[in-house]
Amino acid sequence: MNSSFSREELLACAIARLIGDAKHVAVGAASPIPAAGVFLKKCSSPGLRVSLLQKRKGNPFTEGSRELFDLAGQGRIDVFFLGGAQIDGEARINLVRAEGRRFPGSFGSAFMYQAVRNVILFREEHSRRTLVPKVEFVSATGNPAALLTGKALFSWQKDRRRFRLESIHEGSEAEVREATGFDFDSDSAKATQPPSAEELSLLRTGVSRQIAADYPDFAKRIWGIN
Repeated sequence: MNSSFSREELLACAIARLIGDAKHVAVGAASPIPAAGVFLKKCSSPGLRVSLLQKRKGNPFTEGSRELFDLAGQGRIDVFFLGGAQIDGEARINLVRAEGRRFPGSFGSAFMYQAVRNVILFREEHSRRTLVPKVEFVSATGNPAALLTGKALFSWQKDRRRFRLESIHEGSEAEVREATGFDFDSDSAKATQPPSAEELSLLRTGVSRQIAADYPDFAKRIWGIN
């Protein structure tokens, strides 16, 4: 990874680009990198509505996640992020159990996967442990807009029901294949676009302060903000 920026900053910039022309983006709990990417996008698109479940003060969802599900069911959320203990080559996610361990559960992931127009799968760890041939338990399935990991960016081919490698953050395609438990398509994947000087400046000033309010440990680790 380039020493002038962190992997987290690179991923946040990739997320900002994936958001496109969305009007409303919702970010679940414990998702500091997606949140950073969304707030970075909001810098250039001030009209973007951001619903942050992690928000410590002024949480827009006074009745918990029921309001989030209502908005999604009405088609009023354009982008949402999902991850999992496992993600497989058919874009299924597992939030329940893997390798003998149990996790918090699927909650509303199956509904959100189907209801939101653009779901971005995000998993920072890129290994055969997390990207598997077939998930042990199907928590949710759908047609994602993309899969972003700590190593690469994949698009989803709905007609083929396969991922396609679009860009690599570092290393080679062979290294990405070695670390991925499922097969995928590729046609000379390019290097992921690095953060621009402007993006880094925004992340390290206004965005970092916004993130620190709800993800203080993350902001301290990445940007040294107390």
